[in-house]
Amino acid sequence: MILIIAKKDIKLFLKDKKGVLLTFLLPILLITLFAFAFGGIGKSSTKMTRIKLIVSTEYPTEKINKVIADLRSVKQIKLIEKPLEEGLELVKKGSYVAQLVLETVIENGIPRLKYQLFVDESKRIQVGFLEGVLRQYVVKGKMARFFSEKFAGMSVKLRQKIKKEMNDTFQSSGLEVVSVSEKEVDKDSLGLIQAVSGTAIMMLLFSIVAVGGGLLDEKENGTFKRLITAPIKPLHLLFGKLVMSICVSVVQLLMMFLFAWIAFDLHIFKDVISLLAMVFCTAFAVSGFGVFLVSIVKTRQQLNGVSTLIIMTMSALGGSMIPLFVMPVFMQKIAVVSLNYWGIQGFYDIFWRNLSFIDILPRMLVLLGIGGVMLLISMPLFKRNLQELS
Repeated sequence: MILIIAKKDIKLFLKDKKGVLLTFLLPILLITLFAFAFGGIGKSSTKMTRIKLIVSTEYPTEKINKVIADLRSVKQIKLIEKPLEEGLELVKKGSYVAQLVLETVIENGIPRLKYQLFVDESKRIQVGFLEGVLRQYVVKGKMARFFSEKFAGMSVKLRQKIKKEMNDTFQSSGLEVVSVSEKEVDKDSLGLIQAVSGTAIMMLLFSIVAVGGGLLDEKENGTFKRLITAPIKPLHLLFGKLVMSICVSVVQLLMMFLFAWIAFDLHIFKDVISLLAMVFCTAFAVSGFGVFLVSIVKTRQQLNGVSTLIIMTMSALGGSMIPLFVMPVFMQKIAVVSLNYWGIQGFYDIFWRNLSFIDILPRMLVLLGIGGVMLLISMPLFKRNLQELS
């Protein structure tokens, strides 16, 4: 009897081909995503994507121009020249990792070249890499000039020995690293912002899928057939679910941020208008995504499989599960396809970068666009499902 029941359940399981595919596809996909995210795909290689670095100077000199020309030959970085104020603004907005400012200063009557690296602390991995590369360049240049001036006739072996001994002395100076974040922002809050915003959006996606699943429950228990016989337009049902999902999403996000404020002292009242607008835009995008998922599946089992696959993929790519700054650069570039990315970066702009409403507006518009596109795609699919049901 046990074997008969088991055989029956296996047949039912295999009958839903999409469910079977997702059962085996999901773990394979997640393994691949995490392997890419942590740089574990393929054989080890020293090749690395070049990091874009803004370089600026107000008063270019022959020496500064030579430094810029030399830096262009550094394989790990790609220089982009920008005016001083424009470059600093781009780093503050998170568009670039850092800006290197070159300036000639007078110390004890002697002109010296000053290196200042203005960095976005939210991209710590890339900042650390850049700092290491530039310090090595600065030390190498300082020591080369020192030895060419003082020990031109010394033997190569002796010069190498002295260089090694003096390296620590030179290493301690030359490059000044400055964070572009506002002074009142505690750097330790970066992890808190990542945890709250990333987790909130991922959990919200799962919650909205569960809410949208009510449509499928109504199909299965027969309630939906009675609804479509009533004098109600088909799309009214869809928009009704959308409005309800938006309301639930807004409340859930606000509760999560209030909890973070009470429990972890996250400063959520610095820009209430921007926060409320970002919450609404995120809620609209997530709700549109939930309606889309419900429109493309036929059963609750398919919804669970498809939603888990897509949400986990978007969360891994977009930074909910793994912070973007620990991912390889190519993974950070493709993260823009994820809804999570735009929501998380928007909350970074509010809590970390302290950007104005106008500066954050493009991310909000992208989220509204995502929700709108999902809704437009869902409408014909929803109508078709209703026709099949009737």
